[in-house]
Amino acid sequence: MALDHYVTLGRSGLRVSPFCLGAMTFGEEFGIGSDAATSQAILDRYLDRGGNFIDTANIYNGGRSEEIIGQYLARDASRRPRLVIATKFGGSMSQGDPNAGGASRKAVVHACEQSLRRLGTDYVDLYWQHWSDRFTPIEETMRALDDLVAAGKVRYIGFSDTPAWRTTQAQMIALTRGWTPLVALQVEYSLLERTVEGELLPMALEFGLGVTPWSPLRSGFLTGKYTRSSTEAESPGRSAWIKRNMTDTAFRVVDALLATAAEARTTPARCAIAWLRTRPGVVSPILGARTLGQLEDNLGALDVVLTPAQLTALEEASRPRLDFPAEFLRTAATLSYADTTINGEHFPAYH
Repeated sequence: MALDHYVTLGRSGLRVSPFCLGAMTFGEEFGIGSDAATSQAILDRYLDRGGNFIDTANIYNGGRSEEIIGQYLARDASRRPRLVIATKFGGSMSQGDPNAGGASRKAVVHACEQSLRRLGTDYVDLYWQHWSDRFTPIEETMRALDDLVAAGKVRYIGFSDTPAWRTTQAQMIALTRGWTPLVALQVEYSLLERTVEGELLPMALEFGLGVTPWSPLRSGFLTGKYTRSSTEAESPGRSAWIKRNMTDTAFRVVDALLATAAEARTTPARCAIAWLRTRPGVVSPILGARTLGQLEDNLGALDVVLTPAQLTALEEASRPRLDFPAEFLRTAATLSYADTTINGEHFPAYH
């Protein structure tokens, strides 16, 4: 497979690459990113390989990520119509101002206008709610987004890091009122974060939302560089994110990943991303890279095909315990469909 073997994003006609380029690392303001020259070299390589899907947010490196992308677009006017640019609202760019962040109409419209200015474009292809805002009625957010679409400033909308019940509420309101519906869902998803399989992924499948997982390598923990005997983070700024994974459960997953990657003759990072691409609903995992080498290694996952046995090994090592009623419903399904096979799934007999 290649980056220019495009896929449709959810229940929409928008065609995106099978890997999205995450731009959270563009800029050095937060101490964990790349300078403008390296960021633009990463963009060049991604586009040269056929990629067209770039994901950022207003708050990434204090707006610097959007600025770098805007400068890149300004160098060649022909790039903009070929690219699918996604950015997010919700984060505050002005601490101390209660209306600077969140999902109110005031915040959403202002954030969009400022993102368009930094990106140097008239429209955003995909506009994400970065996370749920508990102080704003969901009707207000969805109507504001619909107005931005009607004004031509936004083409498609999606939700990131929002509970399944809230996303469902938003989608049903949009569908029943004739407003612009959600087409995509962005969530953290990896071998070390699979609890989204309880509510969020089934909801995405039901509504036809294309899933774009972030942190498919769990902040680099699934690259294979961190083991029981090697636990130091490369960057102080990433230390807290890495240390959250220092558990026996996580290391058991890493052990299985290392063994599977060796058997498949690939890198642990490519193996972890290849596993993620097989998950139901997943359309375009978001790859973040601080160097060209990291980008190239991650893109190599396009060529990795894991066997059923290898997928099972990773599945068993990383299987999460899901919130009620997910576990209960597995048992209930057997009680309903005992000793039958439906849509290729066999339900054993019970006694």
